[in-house]
Amino acid sequence: MTAPAPASAAISLRRWILDLAASAVLVAVALVGFWPSFAGPSFLPAAIGGIVIGLAIAGVAAWRRWGILIITGLVVAAYFVFGAAFALPHTAILGFVPTLETLQKLALGTVTAWKQMLTTVAPVAAVDGHLIVPFLLALVATTLTASLALRLPIVAWALLPAGALLMLVIALGTPQPAFPVVQGLVFAVVSIAWMALRQIWAPQNMAVSVSEVDPSRAAHMRMRRLIAGLAVLAVAGGAGVAASAIAAPAEPRHVFRDVIIPPFNIRDYPSPLQAFRKNVRDDVDETLFTVQGLPKGARIRTAVMDEYDGMVYNVTDGGPTSSSAFSPLRSNMSPDAEGVPVTLNIAVDEYSAVWMPAAGELSEIRFTGDRAEELRRGTYVNAETGTAVSTVKLQKGDEYSVDAVMPNAPDDDQLAEVEFGTVAKPKQSNVPEELTALAAETVASAESPIEQVRALESFLSEGGFFSHGLEGEVLSRAGHTSERITTLIGGDQMIGDDEQYAVAMALLAGELGIPTRVVMGYYPDEEQEGEALFTATGDNVHSWVEVNFEGFGWLRFNPTPPEDQVPNDQNTKPRVDPKPQVLQPPPPPQEPVDLPPTLPDDRESEDESLNLAGLIGAILLIGGITLGILALLMSPFIVIGAWKAAKRRSRRAAARTADRISGGWDELTDRAVDYGARLTPGGTRPEEAAAVVATLAVPRVADLAQRADADVFGPTDPTPEDVEAFWSEVDTIVGGLGEDAGFWKRTKARLSLRSLLGGSAISNGFQGLREAATARVRREPGTIENSNTSTPVAPESETP
Repeated sequence: MTAPAPASAAISLRRWILDLAASAVLVAVALVGFWPSFAGPSFLPAAIGGIVIGLAIAGVAAWRRWGILIITGLVVAAYFVFGAAFALPHTAILGFVPTLETLQKLALGTVTAWKQMLTTVAPVAAVDGHLIVPFLLALVATTLTASLALRLPIVAWALLPAGALLMLVIALGTPQPAFPVVQGLVFAVVSIAWMALRQIWAPQNMAVSVSEVDPSRAAHMRMRRLIAGLAVLAVAGGAGVAASAIAAPAEPRHVFRDVIIPPFNIRDYPSPLQAFRKNVRDDVDETLFTVQGLPKGARIRTAVMDEYDGMVYNVTDGGPTSSSAFSPLRSNMSPDAEGVPVTLNIAVDEYSAVWMPAAGELSEIRFTGDRAEELRRGTYVNAETGTAVSTVKLQKGDEYSVDAVMPNAPDDDQLAEVEFGTVAKPKQSNVPEELTALAAETVASAESPIEQVRALESFLSEGGFFSHGLEGEVLSRAGHTSERITTLIGGDQMIGDDEQYAVAMALLAGELGIPTRVVMGYYPDEEQEGEALFTATGDNVHSWVEVNFEGFGWLRFNPTPPEDQVPNDQNTKPRVDPKPQVLQPPPPPQEPVDLPPTLPDDRESEDESLNLAGLIGAILLIGGITLGILALLMSPFIVIGAWKAAKRRSRRAAARTADRISGGWDELTDRAVDYGARLTPGGTRPEEAAAVVATLAVPRVADLAQRADADVFGPTDPTPEDVEAFWSEVDTIVGGLGEDAGFWKRTKARLSLRSLLGGSAISNGFQGLREAATARVRREPGTIENSNTSTPVAPESETP
């Protein structure tokens, strides 16, 4: 390798400093767009680290005149060496020494980190591996920008990767911009100043004769040009800031996150409130799950529902902050939660459902046990409602820990002057008409929002009776349809349980415009509160209501009467403000599904469609190219594996049981051939077994050969049980071959074509060529070998 050229011969020192500084600033300005995605500066160490390393690679490579291949190798090496410290410190030793887990996640992250970041509801957590994206973008973009600036005379080429990074960060971010005015202004000013200085410092512009004749005049001219340029930039920047302050955006910003939807849909699962009475009836004495660490007064929740259609109370169908907005499991899910942090250890017993028991504002969920990884991949969390679901369904033996924050519950005095929170309220349909007038009448004397809620709560809890409708109890039908709620409210007495009273209060509050939702879960009786271990059964399943108050969030209320408040012959307390009983109409039919209106064929709808189509097209193009490359690389492995699997299936499914035994032996010898055994074509099974034993040292093969001959040539066909036992022995031996071999030998055997081409014309042809080549190498020049002697052969020219 030749010695590097002096720095002064390649580029001036001040130009180096200018190019490196400008590259760093432009890349940093672009990466600031990730601020809303991470809800703060947690990504900055990864971004700054990538920028510094990229500048070092670009500077050293330009100084040493290294080419693109060496630069690419340096970028890849730096990504894996420094990725532990800047992208995955929680997986590294001492926070910077990479481990096998670190290297594995870094390798996979180049492909999967983009999807994970886009399919995770923002803000994303740094400890979930999302820092790979800003670190990798900073490293690559900085190296490319700085390398182009240091090597090319026209600096405008270096602006291309920086500008592409700015657009990519916007596309990967959230619809809410970070600092758009500051970003645009700084990016434009730095770009213009960079190009201007590079133009002034260009060699052809430095050779000015004025400086030789009158140096003071040349310095004065440069100062005037510099001041004029700064003035133009200041005026342009001020005009841009002023215009952005008064100009409203024409339409919201579209990003990849808008069109990439996580595949999980909570509406695929029925509302758990529909099974409330079944849980009470069938699981009253069953231990469903146990919870360690549940504070006094806390409740375990399984589901939160806020939409009613006249038949069932369910999760809302849509909305980023709705009860159906579930996203993949991540860490630090509630960074802004205030209250008492707790850790709950939950062990599942007879509980079997997708809705996971949890409590408080969820921060992190950690699984243990044999199914830990499967549960982690299948768990989705709604941080807005503090609920979680597992698509693989919980079962006995599952265990997990929940880190959560228990918010402080204010009293009524603190809420005396507090208004209801401003939250999106889903549309309620098929609500009984009687509830509108009843709700207004119930809160007529209330003077504040909290008094309105307490009036609704007291109307139901004090004026109603409790009954599950089980054997020995007063009749109380299950369900919470519009007809059932009408019967509850319009009868002589209100009789029901948590299911009916919670829904009734939520509907009454909804008629008054109060933001309300229904919660289903478990909590201990008063005498069991505060115990170290809470055992959840069907006897302590409950439903309650939560109302949103400004500044305090969702607060719970209990409209269900006490369980000892039951109707009987001696106690027929009338409900508050009784109404005459009337014949109730049948349940109203469900409203037809509201189809979205057809967009008018105008320019605005076309532009929106084009924007979305462009985003979707870009995603499909990137995904298609990636899948195409992967498919091309994996196609040989897939074809070979499919070929061998097809042969195995045909042998295992042969019509005659004797042929299945013979196929099992062929499967064993094929795998032995793949691992290096050499079998003579046409040999008997004992001969083949001897060859396998000699090469691979598997003594059981000889006994299996005799057993195969006995089953195939015996007087009777083997039974299906014999076939299963024989194939089981074959699988055990083949598995042992793989365990004894190393990784590379095992991989080589799986990809080997020897067993597939054995005995074919292609194989025989290659074998013949191989034997001929071997004989030619062993033959001495000028001789012909036979079995005993080598006879010299005279050259053709000397033959008489």
